[in-house]
Amino acid sequence: MKKQNVRTLSLIVCTFTYLLIGAAVFDALESKTENQRKVVLQEIQAIVRRKYNISDEDFRIMETVVLKSEPHRAGQQWKFTGAFYYATTVLTTIGYGHSTPSTIAGKLFTMCYAMIGIPLGLVMFQSIGERVNRLSSVIIRSVKSSLHCRQTSASELDLICVVTTLSSLTIAGGAAAFSRYEGWSYFDSVYYCFITLTTIGFGDMVALQKDNALSKKPEYVMFALIFILFGLAIVAASLNLLVLRFVTMNTEDERRDEAQAMQALAGAVRLEGDVITANGSILSGQMGHHCTETTSLDADDTSVCSCHCGCFTSNSRHR
Repeated sequence: MKKQNVRTLSLIVCTFTYLLIGAAVFDALESKTENQRKVVLQEIQAIVRRKYNISDEDFRIMETVVLKSEPHRAGQQWKFTGAFYYATTVLTTIGYGHSTPSTIAGKLFTMCYAMIGIPLGLVMFQSIGERVNRLSSVIIRSVKSSLHCRQTSASELDLICVVTTLSSLTIAGGAAAFSRYEGWSYFDSVYYCFITLTTIGFGDMVALQKDNALSKKPEYVMFALIFILFGLAIVAASLNLLVLRFVTMNTEDERRDEAQAMQALAGAVRLEGDVITANGSILSGQMGHHCTETTSLDADDTSVCSCHCGCFTSNSRHR
């Protein structure tokens, strides 16, 4: 089996193993808290129903009204500012789910818009990431030259360190701003920035969703959009380095296999469907029981039998 196939199979096994480990850890960390919250909510529901004498049907209606009114706390979601924010989450595949189209035309346009916008966004962020990596390489070479280092070239490890540091600073700075504007804890803000820039976008924490921020805080809206676009470009630079490393490893394996195949072919001679290797063994391309004389091997007229018996015979030449 080729090394590329072994690598692919290993990656599949490792990925599913990683999924199983993640499921076990999340189960251990979250399931108990989930059950506790469910019990607390049920107790609160019972208290509210007894206090206000609300029927089950009325309570379900009230739940629906509360849930559907939540997005409107940020103001009008589909005015230009909110629509631009929504389009950004579609193009970047973040998909918070804070606002979704309710009309058939809006849903249809979202699908068409995503089919064109997502590839466009991926190419754009990849291109920006490449430029960031190139700029980082120039800076690294300049710093090494000023420090009179023997090797002034920027290695992959150097680039990874620089881009990782830049990504960390971006998340740290964004978290400080969101913690101030949204009233979140700093850890929750870091969590939000990470979930956003990795395009996971759970939607449990979404910026610009309170106090009519979309219409009353244009400077904050501008900051949030710039943070998302700039941060995604930095993350794309990091991903480019990792993908490049994996592609390089795969290419090296392919070249190594090709070189080994060429060496094996260089030590073999093909004769009418049969291959005589350098050590004298015969790999027959015919599986029949009949023998045919293919060629003369030397001056003694030794012939090769092409059947799978692999026998050699000598013919006496009568002058």
